[in-house]
Amino acid sequence: MERFKKIWARTGTRMGFVALLVILFWLKTLVAYFVDFNLNLSDPFQFMILLLNPLATTLLLFGLALYFKRARFFYPFLFLIDILNTLLLYINVIYFREFTDFMTVSTMLGYSKVDQGLSGSSLALTSPHDVLYWLDLVVVLVLMATRRIYIDPRPVNKRVGLAVTSLSMLLFAGNLTLGEMDRPQLLTRTFDRTYVVKYLGLDAFTVYDGIKTQHTSEVRSHAKKSELDGILKFVHQNYAAPNKKLYGVAKGKNVIVIHLESFQQFLLNRKVNGQEVTPFLNKLYNSKSTYSFDNFFHEVGQGKTSDAETMLETGTFGLSQGSLFTQLGNDNTFQAAPAIFDQSGYTTAVFHGNVASFWNRSNTYKNLGYQYFFDASYYDTSGDKSLGYGLKDKLLFNDSVKYLQHLQQPFYVKYLTVTNHFPYTLDSEDSSFKTPNTGDKTVDNYFKTAHYLDQSVKEFYHYLKKSGLAKNSIIMLYGDHYGISNSSNKALAKVLGVNPDDWDDYDNAQLQRVPLMFNMPGYTHGKVEHQYGGEIDVLPTLLHLMGISSKKYLQFGTDLFSKEHNQVVAFRNRDWESPDYTSVDGTIYSNKTGEELHPTGKQKAAIEKMQKHVNEALSYSDSLNQKNLLRFYHPKGFTAVDPNDYNYADGLEKAEKIEDKLGLKSTSLFSRNGDKSTQKWYSTDAPELNHKETDSNRIKITNQDDTSGK
Repeated sequence: MERFKKIWARTGTRMGFVALLVILFWLKTLVAYFVDFNLNLSDPFQFMILLLNPLATTLLLFGLALYFKRARFFYPFLFLIDILNTLLLYINVIYFREFTDFMTVSTMLGYSKVDQGLSGSSLALTSPHDVLYWLDLVVVLVLMATRRIYIDPRPVNKRVGLAVTSLSMLLFAGNLTLGEMDRPQLLTRTFDRTYVVKYLGLDAFTVYDGIKTQHTSEVRSHAKKSELDGILKFVHQNYAAPNKKLYGVAKGKNVIVIHLESFQQFLLNRKVNGQEVTPFLNKLYNSKSTYSFDNFFHEVGQGKTSDAETMLETGTFGLSQGSLFTQLGNDNTFQAAPAIFDQSGYTTAVFHGNVASFWNRSNTYKNLGYQYFFDASYYDTSGDKSLGYGLKDKLLFNDSVKYLQHLQQPFYVKYLTVTNHFPYTLDSEDSSFKTPNTGDKTVDNYFKTAHYLDQSVKEFYHYLKKSGLAKNSIIMLYGDHYGISNSSNKALAKVLGVNPDDWDDYDNAQLQRVPLMFNMPGYTHGKVEHQYGGEIDVLPTLLHLMGISSKKYLQFGTDLFSKEHNQVVAFRNRDWESPDYTSVDGTIYSNKTGEELHPTGKQKAAIEKMQKHVNEALSYSDSLNQKNLLRFYHPKGFTAVDPNDYNYADGLEKAEKIEDKLGLKSTSLFSRNGDKSTQKWYSTDAPELNHKETDSNRIKITNQDDTSGK
């Protein structure tokens, strides 16, 4: 007891107080490491490094307070550093729970553009033990206020401060050496942020990432046209000629893209408690009017939904860090699907029940070439009509009719659904679907919101058929990314009939399958396709179905129907899938057995060739986008997009003026229905619409150029 009192008495000195806060921060960092972060420790050596890595940077930062002579500067500065470091730790905890990844500087800088709508999700991501991340600060302040810890007015000798700084730097050098011993070229071959955090700590990772971000900015400002040469060579060498039988099969038709939020492949053809989870989508998937794919993978990174949009609209990958929409969307040059269709005589539009600034869409869509963007300001999102990420799906489809019916045909339109989004919450009156009982609420509710999404699509299809749009359209449906993160996959395994104890990285990789369907009502030659492909392959596939050549554009995927299609699917972290092999973090698995493989001879050569292709595709795509190299590339017949041509604040008025101007030549559904609304053809059981529908639900338009999130 006496020894404890003596040790505690030292907290009344400046050195003792610094030591106390360093130890407390070290402990809560370890809580994050072992409870919230999945750092994949494989041996005792890595465990030892993990225990040590928070100390060096924490001591360095907290030790800076020792250079202040006056107590009124020393204590506030030390607390400020502690609070900021705790905030950095905690936002990474929340971010990791959703994305299984760490926040990059790019993500932080773009956070204001994605924060709207996140509040509900962030609350759902909290945990009771989160109090441990903030409790130490409260306790220390209380102890100081009650004079259990005394304020020391005596300054510390400068040599002590220098000694602490030197010690912290020595610790960091030792930490880095140990990391390099276990993972050679740790910083020069970084392809997974987890490694840097595991070996060097979160603070070191943030600084390292910030340096890389600044470097990228400088590189972009010095980009040259000649840097396109390697990209052009790679794209042309990997170009796949279209399937002659399918080229132009949907020429002249409307294109309706339905984005199935967080929708994974395993939901299709699955029953839970005797109920089909997605009965309508199952029918579409297995229909002769649909080309479906059962080996189609999402390839998103940190940008998630925006990454999927990037690939499907531009044929290039999302960025290795952060979101292309938020980082580069304001001023990047694109040669994207909306502009390509626009210049082929199509009207282009997006329907989305969230705010326009979310993922910086209000700016990025202009650079992509979208003529219309019907965001949340065009809908009544009040009360229970909206969830955390926007208008419920049944309401989105129903309420969009008043705008869709005025668009000139043919059109290229995209519907971004949101209800099947984490944390998968629905009002009881929205669904009576009986969920499984896995013990994981996220997994259980995922099936309920997926069922709701299925009903929403079914109602929309009923309208398409009744209005006559179905027979004149190709409807593309796709899942954008995973719904259940790796941290919950073992609970999901119970529903999939797999032993959770046998679940491993190979199983996680297989769950990156998402649906892709090209549905053409009235077509009779569709089937389920088995070739491997990913989101990067969608744009050239769609263009070829529409009879539009993709050859002159710089796209990194290939036509899924082509005999020359490359079946290697690149993931953003440089892992990959192929018909025979799965690569996860450098470990190769056989797809026949699901077991780890140690390739030799021809196998090794084939695998190295596939890895090289993946590395080159991702690197070239990053170079193209980060340096904005498309500003130097001018495909024949394509007119560069001018974002100033678009204003999303008056979409309905603009569409109606075009109808009036065209008169009898107008091809809109409204005009072809004798200038009468087609809303009556839409039938929905959405409980929120159990009242008379009006067109008076237009709410005030937000400033479309404001992406601050305020």
